[in-house]
Amino acid sequence: MPLYYNDIVDDGTKIGVWHITEPESFFLTKVPLHREITHPHKRLQHLAGRYLLQHLFPDFPYHLIEIADTRRPFLPNEEYHFSISHCGDYAAVMISKNKRVGIDIEIVTPKIDRIIHKFLTERELKMAEGITSVPLQHILTGMWSVKESLFKWIGEGGVDFKDHLHINKVEKKEDSFAVECEIERNINKSLELDLQFFDGICLAYVKDN
Repeated sequence: MPLYYNDIVDDGTKIGVWHITEPESFFLTKVPLHREITHPHKRLQHLAGRYLLQHLFPDFPYHLIEIADTRRPFLPNEEYHFSISHCGDYAAVMISKNKRVGIDIEIVTPKIDRIIHKFLTERELKMAEGITSVPLQHILTGMWSVKESLFKWIGEGGVDFKDHLHINKVEKKEDSFAVECEIERNINKSLELDLQFFDGICLAYVKDN
């Protein structure tokens, strides 16, 4: 099917979300399988993500992609900065020619309650409970997605979601939330992220850096 969601963040930076309804054969005619993946659905997600890279930027050299020790895909020459995320039947991609990026897509689920203590401080949890424009499970899943996006933006291991990644403010905009965050690790860095909710899923990405 066509793109489920598409956005141009700025000159040289694009976002796309693909709702996967096609069989594996559809993607294999466009892009090859980059690595051995035995699980059928994970293989389909992998192919959809690679397909989406070239759908957004036709000259994207997907054949040059390498995988870091943190399992983050990257291009050695950094011709493009990119981030890929999958959940269920969705693949999300963010690509930029000139800046580091991070994106995450998640299915909203009650299971998020089980890991709150692993990624939210008490202050952040109170902040989430004070947001009434969406159900609590949505905003909790969204906060997880925000921190996943920050983690991908950093691109390194050893990141503690609770100690190193901080959500300072969540503000409702017209059709999304603006999220102000701070990374406290090797260096301090403030970033703004965009958080959106669709039909049972949430999408977060680093908007500026």
